[in-house]
Amino acid sequence: MRASELVDSERGAIDRRIFWDTSIYERELKQIFARCWLFVAHESQLEAPGAFLTTYMGEDSVIVTRGDDLGINVFLNSCPHRGNRVCFADSGHGRSFTCNYHGWSFNLEGNLKKMPKIGLYKATPGFRMEDWGLKRARVGSYKGLVFATFDETAPTLEAWLGDFRWYLDAVLDAEEGGTEFLPGGATRSVLQCNWKFPADNFSGDIYHALWTHLGGSEPTLGRHGGVVVQNTGSYQVSVNGHGWEFNDSFLGNAATMGDRDLLRYMKSRRDAITTRLGKFRADMWGSVASATIFPNFAFLPGYFTFRTFQPKGPAKTEIHAWTLVPKAMPDDIKDRFRRGSMRTFSPSGILEMDDGENWEHSTRANAGYVTRHQNLCYAMAPEGQLHDKSLPGVVHSGQLSDANQRLFYRKWAELMDGENWSDIPLSPSTMDRAEAAE
Repeated sequence: MRASELVDSERGAIDRRIFWDTSIYERELKQIFARCWLFVAHESQLEAPGAFLTTYMGEDSVIVTRGDDLGINVFLNSCPHRGNRVCFADSGHGRSFTCNYHGWSFNLEGNLKKMPKIGLYKATPGFRMEDWGLKRARVGSYKGLVFATFDETAPTLEAWLGDFRWYLDAVLDAEEGGTEFLPGGATRSVLQCNWKFPADNFSGDIYHALWTHLGGSEPTLGRHGGVVVQNTGSYQVSVNGHGWEFNDSFLGNAATMGDRDLLRYMKSRRDAITTRLGKFRADMWGSVASATIFPNFAFLPGYFTFRTFQPKGPAKTEIHAWTLVPKAMPDDIKDRFRRGSMRTFSPSGILEMDDGENWEHSTRANAGYVTRHQNLCYAMAPEGQLHDKSLPGVVHSGQLSDANQRLFYRKWAELMDGENWSDIPLSPSTMDRAEAAE
């Protein structure tokens, strides 16, 4: 069955089998995670030659390193001799990676450099060490965020992100000097849920916020406030399946941390950020908002929390989360953001625990044969598409909508069905055209 038969993005009907069926999950690993640009690191985690970390691209374990030439390399964390991992550490510094099975050793570029007792290793005709390095991925970065793909035919990272970069700058380029992940590594947790539930939630689901997080209140439409959502001065934008829902509250998400000193600092930066980005994007900086870069990299402006939803099977997801802040931010404010994001969106955070429980039950309920053959409703569309040429991407007015989620699953179906990238439509970038004109 074609994925397009499981996703009716016009009507907003999604077949539940995509959250449970093992064969669909296996095809996702091939069609999505082995082909798309996936987030693997922030450049601040790899500042010096020899710095490395390990992570996942789909279910493939990978090593991300800073090479001697200061370039960033990504390669499989699996020895080509017998398949054992060559690195078991989460992060660190080193000059090589050595398999503890037979001692094959690889350099920071993933090349095979040493084999114990090579003089006694009698190989088949034509054996060359240079043919047996660790498989490398293509690497690209955007303003500190590092992505990789194992697909040599994939479009460039710039084409994949497209005009979503214009919105990303509201977080990544709000202050001079760029951003950094706060030191200390990632928090990691495991949920018994399908990876798509949290990914689609972050792309456009403000609908759940008051009901889930405030104990059953009706969603209200207000002008400002920590968790009050609004359909005036608010939007959903989508580019190539990447989705961002937000309003113009400037401090909305940050206000829920309850830290007055933090809010005073953010207010003190408002004029400078407005001068740098313009009022529209400055208002996005700490607003009530959430976003997903397709397929599984998400963040919450205002909480400054960034996370990946790593698939571990159709009913299991591992969450890796970091706190991202402007480098120029004072250290005490950085620490306030760190503590605030831990209180709200961490394994024990008051908001993340709510969400995790819902995602787990949403996945587990599909175990029933009759249940999993029913559709899920993604039909909310109160405002409709906004045709404003000053805003890039597909833009819908109002946060309370399933628009971004429908477009998320449309892109999912296109990737699942498309045998080649020529079969998968990408939005032309107005940013690239503007740069070419200059």
